[in-house]
Amino acid sequence: MRILALDVGTKTIGVAVSDELGIAAHGVKTIRRKGVDKDIEEIARLIEEYRPCEILVGIPYGFDGKITRRGRDIIKFAKLVERSFSVPVRFWDESFSTVCAEKVLLEADMSRYRRKKVIDKLAAVFILEGYLEMQRAKKQLESK
Repeated sequence: MRILALDVGTKTIGVAVSDELGIAAHGVKTIRRKGVDKDIEEIARLIEEYRPCEILVGIPYGFDGKITRRGRDIIKFAKLVERSFSVPVRFWDESFSTVCAEKVLLEADMSRYRRKKVIDKLAAVFILEGYLEMQRAKKQLESK
């Protein structure tokens, strides 16, 4: 039940993956965006390596609870990913995932240079952890 999570930005895509049991999330890498075709090629390599059963894509919501314009662009990209690989794509509210990642990295006293390299990967981890936690809670409710 491996899940690949993507935090899609305008310049980078943060990538995280779950373990086989769907318990833990691990940061994989940050992809520097070089155009949709190159992005798809990089995601293809990740799908080949990790063989996920689904792809989780973070979607930003505004304070009004609606998907932002950037979120709509991400959905279009995610649908292209889904069509390209026949791996189901799920969406997850990624609001504040980057803010939380930034806070953790600041508290760890990481330099700005190092933060910039890992922040998107860590944001993808936060997105995936939230989703995995929801899946565990759902299973617990179903077993009662």
